[in-house]
Amino acid sequence: MKPATRWLLRAGDCAGGALTAVLTALAVRAVIPLHFDMVAAMMAGMALGTVVHLAVGFLLAPLLGMFESMIPGMFVGMYGGMLFAMRDSMQEVPLATAVAVAAVFGIAVTLGVEFWNTQLQKRPAPPDTAPGTVPGGSGEKR
Repeated sequence: MKPATRWLLRAGDCAGGALTAVLTALAVRAVIPLHFDMVAAMMAGMALGTVVHLAVGFLLAPLLGMFESMIPGMFVGMYGGMLFAMRDSMQEVPLATAVAVAAVFGIAVTLGVEFWNTQLQKRPAPPDTAPGTVPGGSGEKR
């Protein structure tokens, strides 16, 4: 794959993560009032984030790939929904600030998942073991 194509795909992944986070933050903001019970707000935020991430993920999957849209979206939607709901139940934040924080959160999580995936792909495969032996053992039978 050409480096330019790789960077375009990475930019698309980050845009998808930012979109998921912004839509999650807006959904949470529309539902969670100020001074709402924090535990209930976090649970509602997680549920809203899950619904948003599924909708956005399925829309972006044909463009970016299922892994690239759903795995970061899962973390962004669920954890972002909980964090945004917790914040919105405790304090009032201007809309522009909430959207900016959400976009940065979505991009950071997406890049973190991509870094993690790259590190996992670089790991050597475990050595094959003979049938009936204990993996990583001395070769003795079970």
